[in-house]
Amino acid sequence: MIWQRLVLAAFLASVGFNLWGALRDPHLLALPAALAGWYLADLLSGLVHMVMDYRPCPEGRGLAAIYFYEGRRGSPEYAALHRATMQRVNAFERISYDFKNHHPRPDALGRRSVWRLIGSTVLVAALPLSLAGNAALLLWPVPGWALALLSAMLLGGGFAQYFHGTLHRRENPWFINALRRIGLLMTPAAHQIHHDTLQRDFATNCGWSNPVINRLFAHLRARGRLDDAGLEPHS
Repeated sequence: MIWQRLVLAAFLASVGFNLWGALRDPHLLALPAALAGWYLADLLSGLVHMVMDYRPCPEGRGLAAIYFYEGRRGSPEYAALHRATMQRVNAFERISYDFKNHHPRPDALGRRSVWRLIGSTVLVAALPLSLAGNAALLLWPVPGWALALLSAMLLGGGFAQYFHGTLHRRENPWFINALRRIGLLMTPAAHQIHHDTLQRDFATNCGWSNPVINRLFAHLRARGRLDDAGLEPHS
């Protein structure tokens, strides 16, 4: 849809303006700041993933019926059932369901459109934060290193679920493979560890933050949080 493309274009233009601010004021701290921003984006991707995986789905909305649907998922019947069910849940619950549905059907994520993957993140968080950075750049002498950190965090955070989707596709744009070669994005093999256990390595960008998130998960798990019952919808 045209409005979706306009929103994505506005987000990229806004981040581009912040990057211009970073380049306008070059500093030795810019590179470590950008790496710190990329780390923060990875950390956020993992924390959101962990919460969405284990957050219980609301009952009585029909989510279990589409999750455990035994017929052909490309059929008109399933499409109608899925559409009707999604109208009974809010956007947050829909995202939580998508994370759970992704586990038994991981390749489905790779077939999703860019907007389906990142639209909510951009609208709710990344675009407003980027516009705030634009305003700050216009009003105050914001250091270039701070804008480098912000820009890296926005790009990594805004596109986190897109990067997640590329882990479940055979063919990807050239820049995805390039970022994997230099370690800024993780490989499908590294992400498979999460799917094998569902109890570790929740980060989906580069995985740098996984040691921290794994400790947090173990801490919460030991205290009775993040129960396995939240991994699938019920009734």
